[in-house]
Amino acid sequence: MRCSMLFAAVLVLLAPGLAPAQAQRPMIETRKVEGTDNVYIFRHGNHQSMFVVTSEGVIATDPIAYGRPQGGEAYIGEIRKITDKPIRYLIYSHHHFDHIAGGQAFKDAGARIVAHRRAKERLEVIKDPNTPLPDEVVETQRTIVLGDTAIELTYVGLNHSDSTLVMRLPKERIIFLVDLVPVGTFPGLGMIDYYPLEALDSMRKILAMDWDRMIPGHPGQPGDRLGTKKDVEDQIALQEYASKVVQEQARAGRCWLPAENEVQFEKYKDMPNYAMGRPYVVRRYCGLWGRGT
Repeated sequence: MRCSMLFAAVLVLLAPGLAPAQAQRPMIETRKVEGTDNVYIFRHGNHQSMFVVTSEGVIATDPIAYGRPQGGEAYIGEIRKITDKPIRYLIYSHHHFDHIAGGQAFKDAGARIVAHRRAKERLEVIKDPNTPLPDEVVETQRTIVLGDTAIELTYVGLNHSDSTLVMRLPKERIIFLVDLVPVGTFPGLGMIDYYPLEALDSMRKILAMDWDRMIPGHPGQPGDRLGTKKDVEDQIALQEYASKVVQEQARAGRCWLPAENEVQFEKYKDMPNYAMGRPYVVRRYCGLWGRGT
């Protein structure tokens, strides 16, 4: 009888819906980058930003508050858990709202907003109420020095957008790069306004920069890892492979729908995000090789 009761208890514990609940990952997390004294990653859902605490204040990037008008306040709240130093700068990585919406809280806190010139031009036209215009613009390169930290902002050309800035911390040998190089995942939605040929050139320029680790705009896979130069090399190889496959389809007259529905990139089918991202990659390269755009 005792054994039967024990067995029944085990079955109850293992029954679906009755097993002990696993701890869920919090929506918002902040962590210091290993091996640094003052570089932090702020994550909200599947988006993340970098901020740096210097002796004279904070340099923050991307508010990532799309769909959450007050989301920038949560980001500032996380910074305040680390330091009470003033937030001097907010840098937009590019003009896409899923990364830069929510900057008003930073503006209200006294930060100066910096972005590429084309980002400001686009924002002036769209007039999104949750995305303040930049106070300062970058054309090709600028270095911001605050206290004991320098951060280099470099425009390497058309790629994921026409306004993407590569942000490099020379002392820490770290770059912050958003969307152009997915870390450990197959590209997808980011292909919507992608410049395929120019993006390869941009990635080669980024490879030539002096850095060891990359903080991506979306957590790297597996385990929220940071990116490396190998991830850039792998993305170049992926894009060159996809381009060749779709080029053959386009020249056979199979762009758009036959190719988009049927083409598979066998070398990458086991990669995270493959099923969702595959049609976007085919569509964009059909645009290039099927229409010349």
